[in-house]
Amino acid sequence: MILVAGSANLDFVVRAHHIPGPGETVLGRSFETFPGGKGANQAVACARAGGAATRFLAAMGEDAFADPIEASLRQAKVDLSIVRIPNLPTGTAFICVSDDAENAITVAPGANLSLGREHLPDLAGVTHLLMQLEIPLSTVTAYSNAARQQGVAVVLNAAPVQELPARLLELIDILVLNEGELASLSGTGASVAKSLERIAVPTVVVTLGARGCCARHDGQFLLQPGFDVDPVDTTAAGDSFCGSLVAALSTGADMPQALRRACAAGALACTRLGAQTSIPDAAEVSDFLNCQPPANPATISALQTYCGLPSATL
Repeated sequence: MILVAGSANLDFVVRAHHIPGPGETVLGRSFETFPGGKGANQAVACARAGGAATRFLAAMGEDAFADPIEASLRQAKVDLSIVRIPNLPTGTAFICVSDDAENAITVAPGANLSLGREHLPDLAGVTHLLMQLEIPLSTVTAYSNAARQQGVAVVLNAAPVQELPARLLELIDILVLNEGELASLSGTGASVAKSLERIAVPTVVVTLGARGCCARHDGQFLLQPGFDVDPVDTTAAGDSFCGSLVAALSTGADMPQALRRACAAGALACTRLGAQTSIPDAAEVSDFLNCQPPANPATISALQTYCGLPSATL
């Protein structure tokens, strides 16, 4: 069983030609709402794309915004542990998606910031605890400490990025971040490889967008090239990656296998609009991978060079 503790938001999505700059007004073409939030997205990815037994812990308001989020989670067969927070709204996110599939996101946390250490359920039967940083850092630290004491692997997606205390880093088994988050946490403008070496966590995984990902695991660097798709919306691609990665590890995959499956899930999520609505199911991920040719040596070499690695193990 995977326990995902994190945020739940209702996403308000506008498609437009481009993302507006400061002071700019852009006319959008369409508007839709989708269930979202990094925590909820990753819980859906664990259960749907990863096929793993998953429980989701979140704080939500007593409002209508919570209803579609809960319905989406139940549809993905996620077991729910919802904490109701009176007088606070369920979290919301306002997203602009451009024609080139990039996005800009503003989050109003609402009830998410009320998830506290007292809300952690019994961890019996839990193999992995997956969290993000859209809930209070004190809560993340308390949950990590409880998991460590009970032998549960702690996985943290350091998004949105903020400074992480050394005590928390000591409790984390796997840290997942993107390039911007890696640069911020490592405090260096060095290569991807050197930045990964500066973070004192046993396993650190950095997603590299369409290029794929790179990990420092058990003292070795692992590379997984990305997969070619026609992107529509990159929202929840990272969440699909995180959830699929943890699900694969929880069901016995080794790290290279888990990275490959996570990259595939993230790529497929880019081909659809929305957050949870874009996350593929396990059969789709498997079928997609079965159709992929072996990694091109030139692609691997280019990824090695990009990451600042003279050699790597796939």
